Amino acid sequence: MSGITWLQPTDPPAALPATSRALREPNGLLAVGGALTPDWLIHAYRHGIFPWFSSGQPILWWAPDPRAVLAPAEFHISRSLARSLRRRGYQTRIDTAFVAVIDACAGPRAGMPGTWITDEMRNAYVELHRRGLAHSIETWREDSLVGGLYGVALGRAFFGESMFSRATDASKVALARLVQECLRLEVPLIDCQLPSPHLASLGSKDMARSDFEARLATLVDRQPPLWRE
Repeated sequence: MSGITWLQPTDPPAALPATSRALREPNGLLAVGGALTPDWLIHAYRHGIFPWFSSGQPILWWAPDPRAVLAPAEFHISRSLARSLRRRGYQTRIDTAFVAVIDACAGPRAGMPGTWITDEMRNAYVELHRRGLAHSIETWREDSLVGGLYGVALGRAFFGESMFSRATDASKVALARLVQECLRLEVPLIDCQLPSPHLASLGSKDMARSDFEARLATLVDRQPPLWRE
């Protein structure tokens, strides 16, 4: 990984380099190492950087170009999702089972060996949740947690991290609730990180990294809303 910045756990978060130094291939790989403390994560998100690596790898920091973003007002509800919202008996809640959601997101998935949500990463996000900066949106059916997502909220931006589903459209139902909350709280940007056809089908758009960071700079220092059930 020639040209990549290697960081030490004792380095300050500001040691993360400018995102303009990220590789084109693999798209967005910026730095290796550092630490997964809340301070590191907050600094990274504020500057359009996020951690993503598999178990057994060092910490990898990313800033892809383009960036997948979802404007809540442009969220697309398909016919099947609309039916699920009406007929499947789902209920949604906020921040009532954060640890259960992140643990479910870390669980095994078909065709994906291992997990990128290591114990170190899990603990860091749980601490962010304790500080009121990380949130879970949960889909329940009766008393069972059947889907959900979690992410980080800074100012008026929400950074989606991962989702899971144990029932039809359960994770999409959680996303629909997140969109509803973002509209209510005047949060105009949901970061989806990497573009994908699935996200595009829900209304996400690709945004140039420079435009994403400029937009982020106008949002992360604004008065944060009160996320609550």
